Amino acid sequence: MSRIVRLVTIFRTVSRYRLDEFIDSDRLPRAPRLALALMPWRLQSAPDLPRAVRLRKALEELGPVFIKFGQMLSTRRDLLPADIADELAMLQDKVPPFPQQQSIAIIEKGLGKPIAELFARFDAEPMASASVAQVHAATLHSGEQVVVKVIRPDIEPVIREDLALMFTLAKLVARYFPAGRRLRPVEVVTDYELIILDELDLGREAANACQLRRNFENSKLLYVPQVYWDYTCRNVFVMERISGIPVTDMATLEARGTDLKLLAERGVEIFFTQVFRDSFFHADMHPGNIFVDATDPADPTYIAVDCAIIGSLSDSDQYYLARNLLSIFRRDYREVAQLHVESGWVRPQTRVQDFESAMRAVCEPVFERPIGEISFGQLLIYLFRTAGRFDMHVQPSLVLLQKTMLNIEGLGRQLYPGLNLWDTAMPFLEDWVQERYSPQSFLRRLQRQAPSWLEQLPQLPEVVLENLQQSRDLDLRPVQQRVEETSDRGGELVHRRRRHLLAAVACLGAAVMAFPGGWELLAAAPLASWLLGGIAVVLLWPRSP
Repeated sequence: MSRIVRLVTIFRTVSRYRLDEFIDSDRLPRAPRLALALMPWRLQSAPDLPRAVRLRKALEELGPVFIKFGQMLSTRRDLLPADIADELAMLQDKVPPFPQQQSIAIIEKGLGKPIAELFARFDAEPMASASVAQVHAATLHSGEQVVVKVIRPDIEPVIREDLALMFTLAKLVARYFPAGRRLRPVEVVTDYELIILDELDLGREAANACQLRRNFENSKLLYVPQVYWDYTCRNVFVMERISGIPVTDMATLEARGTDLKLLAERGVEIFFTQVFRDSFFHADMHPGNIFVDATDPADPTYIAVDCAIIGSLSDSDQYYLARNLLSIFRRDYREVAQLHVESGWVRPQTRVQDFESAMRAVCEPVFERPIGEISFGQLLIYLFRTAGRFDMHVQPSLVLLQKTMLNIEGLGRQLYPGLNLWDTAMPFLEDWVQERYSPQSFLRRLQRQAPSWLEQLPQLPEVVLENLQQSRDLDLRPVQQRVEETSDRGGELVHRRRRHLLAAVACLGAAVMAFPGGWELLAAAPLASWLLGGIAVVLLWPRSP
């Protein structure tokens, strides 16, 4: 019954803001088209507001889950029209706090002790209240100033009910909305489901904060507050209370004499360090989550809070992203197209010359502007949007990266309008690509993988003999049968070759580790290591049938 009531509320809100105008009724089958035409809201005119404003107001009325969905949706600029993306980005969590008694009860139940035993002082009046949690100030008995984050009571059933309705609406949009398939609404809701359900686990957020803090330990770039694990569980999170200037408080930063140019450049450096050095980046770096320690105005440091949403890239995505950005900067659109095919971001059947032409048509007008005015994040949007025409399935990690880059770039230019993101980013990317594929870096990665490869080494003779026997059996069969089976076994042969290559490298690793001073010898003569590895691969590579 509650789901029906909620559905009625949604339809009432949709009718009030005439969101039915987003639907192309001409594409509907006859029965739904007729039903839509007879709806009572057709008798009233739409509010005298732009369509994007009507959508934002409707989401605000529908409550916290829909507000947060709108915020997440605003990051999909590769899918949404610009006016809608801009308006949804204005959504704010204006949520009333829940009663103090409930907050205290959740903390005491989660941590297993009365408030008086946990804290020397606890402010029952919350400092802030958002859609999923609210925050209280407190003091530990040991004297540390902390903040206590508490998940809203009974929020998970509400979220799951609204998610179920969202999936239903997403399927309708995919079927009947113009360009619904390109927008992939079901995939968008799926991404949102993962994000918001992860936010309900404060233990996960605390773990993310610990990792990010460790990555920037003793760094002047970024400070992450300390986590107090003895006071943290799934629905309660206690961390150090920080004292900083909100990054949007330009008046205070300027009054302190803060070096805003350095601050802006450090924001860019933090982003690329997280993405390419650590492959672990804070993906919710909007201004409300960033503060500045301007104790030394000439050497300011960022402070980051709220680590619920974290992004990570695979090794291959890191590599292809860096190469793509460098190629776009050099206007080498052929390489951009080839990289997209190699990485698997677009279908292998994609004609490279067609994709190259599409990228050139999109990017060349952008590069006509002064280099300092070109938006790095906007180019990523153009890249993903153009690739979408070639059936590129954008991964959630890349979407988070695009969103974070837009946030960092916007923040940097707000602090220092003359910020040239390209001058800061390009040397970083070039150095990263060069260092990653140097012989020394290769040897370091080889050393890390050596234990795993050595574990598989005893199986090598059996694998080689099995492959040789299967090759002989295949050679002895009639030609026609071999042709038919070759097609079926092509994929299996590719995988087998990869296993043999792995085994060959494992042999190299074993030989190096067994030889006294082997690593030092190879480091001194990297050419010998490459040569030895190549010989091993040639000897073990299976013959084609």
